[in-house]
Amino acid sequence: MTSTQTAAPRPPLRFLKGHGTENDFVIVPDAENAVDLPPALVARLCDRRAGIGADGVLHVVRSAAHPEARHMADDAEWFMDYRNADGSVAEMCGNGVRVFARYLEHAGHVTAGQVAVATRGGVKRVHLDKDGSVTVAMGRALLPEAGVTVTVDGRSWPARNVNMGNPHAVAFVDDLDHAGTLHTEPPYTPASVYPDGVNIEFVADRGPRHVAMRVHERGASETRSCGTGACAVAVATARRDGADPAASGTPVTYNVDVLGGTLVITEHPDGQIDMTGPAVIVAEGTVDPAWLG
Repeated sequence: MTSTQTAAPRPPLRFLKGHGTENDFVIVPDAENAVDLPPALVARLCDRRAGIGADGVLHVVRSAAHPEARHMADDAEWFMDYRNADGSVAEMCGNGVRVFARYLEHAGHVTAGQVAVATRGGVKRVHLDKDGSVTVAMGRALLPEAGVTVTVDGRSWPARNVNMGNPHAVAFVDDLDHAGTLHTEPPYTPASVYPDGVNIEFVADRGPRHVAMRVHERGASETRSCGTGACAVAVATARRDGADPAASGTPVTYNVDVLGGTLVITEHPDGQIDMTGPAVIVAEGTVDPAWLG
């Protein structure tokens, strides 16, 4: 570049804002995977004081255009390239995939009914219901034997290890206030059980097949909701209650209250887990190129 040449101005970044049970996301449409989203920019977008504010970013890319998703392109046209609020990459986000599917409908890419979404946790089957709710087939839970002990303000609880394509530690408490502020990740031992970090759920009973939870999400602090976390909680609670659909042949459904609403989780005898809840697009616009600069 000569001294008389200047760099081409950066184009505005188009975005939308959406949430599922108040787990909120910045949505970046980018069909051909042309937008560079380094971790620092993702963190700025998610900053609730200096940016747009969100628990994460849903980067909307055609599967065929993304190197991590090309192998899924025959099964799912669209890839959810999900980023945590700190800019780190995550395998899956249950609330995020519902909002992602709602965006595809909003943009005219799909209609109500069945939608396939590629994620780093595999292809997820989503059903956009006409009543506004969205049901996601979340796959099967894995229950590794190794667990951890979680400690907050001098109290400790054993936490069940549940993997929903991403790792969870589920602790049952008498009072959700015992989870503390959840501004930072609660310490757990042994740390080696989760070498890449973990989502930690604190769970209290509310009634038959009804629990409430708070969650510290890996890379995002406490969030108003966590879809994979709600699934992990339902499975851990079912096993605590002596319910196993694979053994009984009968589906088990739990209502899981999160800070932002309620998710309905059903585990089927074949191990498949369905999650149903709302998903809403609330705004759209562009980010000032000078701010992006």
